[in-house]
Amino acid sequence: MTRVAILGAGPSGLAQLRAFQSAAAKGEEIPEIVCYEKQDNWGGLWNYTWRTGVDEYGEPVHCSMYRYLWSNGPKEGLEFADYTFDEHFGKDLASFPPREVLFDYIEGRVLKADVRKFIKFQTAVRHVTYNDDTGMFSVTVHDLPNDREYTEEFDNVICATGHFSTPNVPEYKGFDVFGGRVLHAHDFRDALEFKDKDILIIGTSYSAEDIGSQCWKYGCKSVTVSHRTAPMGYKWPDNWQEVPILTHMDKDTAYFKDGTSKKVDAVILCTGYVHSFPFMEESLKLRTANRLATADLYKGVFWVDNPKLSYLGMQDQWFTFNMFDAQAWYVRDVIMGKIDVPDRDARAADVVERVAREDAGEDDYYAIRYQGDYVQELIDETDYPSFDVEGANQAFFEWKKNKKKDIMAFRNLSHKSVMTGKQAPPHHTPWKDCLDDSMEDYLKA
Repeated sequence: MTRVAILGAGPSGLAQLRAFQSAAAKGEEIPEIVCYEKQDNWGGLWNYTWRTGVDEYGEPVHCSMYRYLWSNGPKEGLEFADYTFDEHFGKDLASFPPREVLFDYIEGRVLKADVRKFIKFQTAVRHVTYNDDTGMFSVTVHDLPNDREYTEEFDNVICATGHFSTPNVPEYKGFDVFGGRVLHAHDFRDALEFKDKDILIIGTSYSAEDIGSQCWKYGCKSVTVSHRTAPMGYKWPDNWQEVPILTHMDKDTAYFKDGTSKKVDAVILCTGYVHSFPFMEESLKLRTANRLATADLYKGVFWVDNPKLSYLGMQDQWFTFNMFDAQAWYVRDVIMGKIDVPDRDARAADVVERVAREDAGEDDYYAIRYQGDYVQELIDETDYPSFDVEGANQAFFEWKKNKKKDIMAFRNLSHKSVMTGKQAPPHHTPWKDCLDDSMEDYLKA
């Protein structure tokens, strides 16, 4: 029997398990599956921990999740086509749930599918190699509680370890003498740490926008955001300013390229993440920028040089959970022999075409539609339940416009589910005033 290794039990790995379980539920014979997960529970980044740095086994902490995080995109853009929010919670929910609610939703589907039996928790992947002579992968893993390494052989490997857990950490002159806290967004856990503080954020990514907003909401004194190329340009609160790139610091002051300066208490580096796969042998290691058309992946998932290896969820993301599903169902059908993969030249040409098409885009609206088209392309070739992808695109377009109108109020607005056709109700409390992010409070009528 074919043996398949899935590396990681976050949203992508769980999507892959659900894809195989879906085939089994229809009476099909599926491969033998083993999923390795370093953490003690599933959910990937949504599996929140207070820990930063290293865990109890000295492993790098995977989690980049923080308390008080609410979805920064509408849930209507990420809803599972085969398991709606309505089905899980038995009621309509507002469009921007906090992390505990989203974790519960992710978990609900895989509990229903009974796939936990395939996962070996607290098992870190140490090395993946491929033998051209046997056509098999060797996967060496570390059973952390028992401090035991062992190796297993597989026909296929699916890497679903994500790419938002290894921080990109630049250094600026003066960090070594600055008297306040310097941390990367990966290690940010609680906005209350920065109450009554003047904070400097480096970067203009979603984490910069959201962590700055969190700190503002929970009472920081001021937010200064330093940008390399251009400001985010939203209508920020009065105690928020955007400045050019940081040039250097001293013990309490940050200095910027335009000659201005600001006394600050803490620096938060929202400078992104790197795709990192130290466990992969060189010939299997994905090296790509965070973009919509990943390098060296046919159909965005299959390793061009060896399509028995696939990578899930490696794209920059507008769509998330349902895109992982579309990828997982497609990978499943290739492994099970329902879809043929072309030769290497055709696979390489596919990557070139996708990169060129992404590069032709000029704005976020193009990027959203580009990724929506990609999701539709994969769905059209499998039995994943089709859904109104264009409707999801429109939800993202509305969300973008709402953020431009009021960056601190877009979460108060609602969107329509493309799965149920229902308009989400407003949340019971405006986001900026809702300091309780618990599921219990969120689900109150």
